[in-house]
Amino acid sequence: MLNLQKARLRVLVIAAMASLHPAMNVLANAGNANEAQQSQSANSGQFQETISSSKDIFDFDFFKSKVEPIFLKQRPGHARCYACHSDPNRVFHLERLSDGVKEWTEEQSRRNFLTITRLVAPGDPLSSLLLIHPLAPEAGGDAFHSGGRQFETQNDPDWLTIADWVRGAHTASHRKSKSGSFIYVTNSAGATVDVVDPSSNSVVQVIRGIELPHGVNFSPDSSRVYISDESESALDVIDRERGEIIKKIALSGHPNNLTITKDGRRVLVGIRTLPGAVDVVDTSSLALAKTIPINRSIHNIYVTPDGKYAVAGSIESKSATVMDLQTEQVAWEVKFDNGVRPMAFDTNPDGSTKHIFVQLSNLNGFAVVDFAKHVEVARVKFPDQPGGYGDAEVRFNTPSHGIGVAPNGKSLWVGSTIANAVFEYSLPDLKLDGYCLLPNVYPPNHAPTGSVPEWITFTPDSSVVYISNSAAASVSAIDARTRKLTAVIPVGEVPKRMNTLILP
Repeated sequence: MLNLQKARLRVLVIAAMASLHPAMNVLANAGNANEAQQSQSANSGQFQETISSSKDIFDFDFFKSKVEPIFLKQRPGHARCYACHSDPNRVFHLERLSDGVKEWTEEQSRRNFLTITRLVAPGDPLSSLLLIHPLAPEAGGDAFHSGGRQFETQNDPDWLTIADWVRGAHTASHRKSKSGSFIYVTNSAGATVDVVDPSSNSVVQVIRGIELPHGVNFSPDSSRVYISDESESALDVIDRERGEIIKKIALSGHPNNLTITKDGRRVLVGIRTLPGAVDVVDTSSLALAKTIPINRSIHNIYVTPDGKYAVAGSIESKSATVMDLQTEQVAWEVKFDNGVRPMAFDTNPDGSTKHIFVQLSNLNGFAVVDFAKHVEVARVKFPDQPGGYGDAEVRFNTPSHGIGVAPNGKSLWVGSTIANAVFEYSLPDLKLDGYCLLPNVYPPNHAPTGSVPEWITFTPDSSVVYISNSAAASVSAIDARTRKLTAVIPVGEVPKRMNTLILP
């Protein structure tokens, strides 16, 4: 909701700019094709300059082959967009076709392209008039569109096609991001991975074609994205800039989370299927190099901050197994009374690992393991208030999920389904500093429920905390200094694992 007001304001600005732009006026005042050609000739220099500028930001070929046909499409129960918008007095004006002609000429398409690029915000579909005006209000669209509700949901394939074009514009022209980073969100009940730019708190890229994506990590040079693929028991390798899969590497079994060594030479993938293992993928050859038997199903796996060890957690075996990365042998393990969920680490002054903070099944809090002593030394429970959630969400067995230490090492942030909040603890003293409430979900004919917080990640400067809201199909952005919610970012179905990519 915080972003919605901003989006509306940006839409008004975009619409105003569109109506005032000289090239737009040329189109809007053109009564017929002949007049349009005369206007184009008189303003050819400005027109060509504007076309060139738009092409630097937006993909014309994608527009012509995939977006433009939508405007001619007969959608069930609706008039075609073209039927109304071929009228020359429309701000969103489509070139009129000659009788019997079923598609635009190259030049007409370029004029359509110029018109429409004035009605979209690069990289931000939900601030784009073209996308929110014909979208149903319940799905985040405008209250009224004289052409009706062309798109009932943001999952409409045609709406997604236009949204991909808009997002791609931002991705192509803002690869560096003002924040120097991107937040990757895997949608665990879908087939997409959303990429959020922290400088705008908007989705700027969508990676498609991975059904049931699980964990996500990156090569040290940020050129590749690695995603564990549950549906195909594979490690998917993605070209970051293009957002396209360049290789699928078959694994030894059904994967869960993954991590990468500090030198970037090995991707370690936890294998959930018994007997359980850690698969090691060589990033030079992009091949499965070996499978290390662990003899327990592996859910989450991490490399310690000093890069010397990998720590693999098991829900079924109620244990965390520590593996020496130099020898690739099990060094030690610690047992718990409940299944091991997400983990995080803090460090000693010399950079060595000090503690493992471990979330457990049936614990609304977390355990603390002394890394040097190999034992649990404390257990921290959240306060009773805020509370009252978890029953309707059927999450009492996983009351706390999502934990992370800020990059500056000064705070530990932990999510709670029971509280529908994220708690902040100072480090190294583990003093509770406060919390931030997360958005509610409002099911029809049902009392509000929690958003079921999951994974946590941060901007590199530790100023913003991101937490995935798996029940709300969104990600919350929280100001770390004030613990105030600053943005709610719509993403895909049941978002869970997240990670921050830092650009070189």
